[in-house]
Amino acid sequence: MKEYITKENKAKLEAELKELTGPRRKEIIAALEYAKSLGDLSENAEYHSAREAQGQLQERISTIEYVLNHAVVMDRVTDGVVNIGSTVVIQKDGEPNTRTFIIVGSEETDMLSGKISYKSPIGSALYGKKKGDTVTVTTPKGEMDYQIVSVE
Repeated sequence: MKEYITKENKAKLEAELKELTGPRRKEIIAALEYAKSLGDLSENAEYHSAREAQGQLQERISTIEYVLNHAVVMDRVTDGVVNIGSTVVIQKDGEPNTRTFIIVGSEETDMLSGKISYKSPIGSALYGKKKGDTVTVTTPKGEMDYQIVSVE
C-alpha cells in the first residue's frame, strides 16, 4: 500500500527538514566539538549525549527524506467521497453524538486533533465511502457500525 500525505503536511515536513539540516545540525556539531574539548571521551557524558542527539537527528532527517521522496501528495478532493484530507463526521448507530475525523497519511496521525490515518481501522473503513453510507469497524470490543453524516 502506498503512503500518502497532504500538501499541508508536505510543506510542514519540508520546513522541518530545512531546520534539522541547517540550524539544528549546526547546534549538535557545536555541542560535539565542545564535548571533545573536555578530554577523555570514554567517560564524557556531554559527548555521549551529543552523539545520541546526532543519531536521533539523522534518523529523523532520514525518515522525512524517505517520506518526501516516496509518498504521494494528495490534493484535497471535495467530491463527497472520503479520501486523504477529507473531514468526516460519523455517528454510531443508536447514539445521538457524532465524531469528527480528518483522514490523513500515517505520518500525520494525531488522535488528539482528530487526525486519523487512512490505514487505521476506522480510516480504512471510511476510505472511499460517501455521506449516508454505513461502515462496520472491527474494534477490540467487537464490531461497531457507524453512519457517515457528512464528508467535506
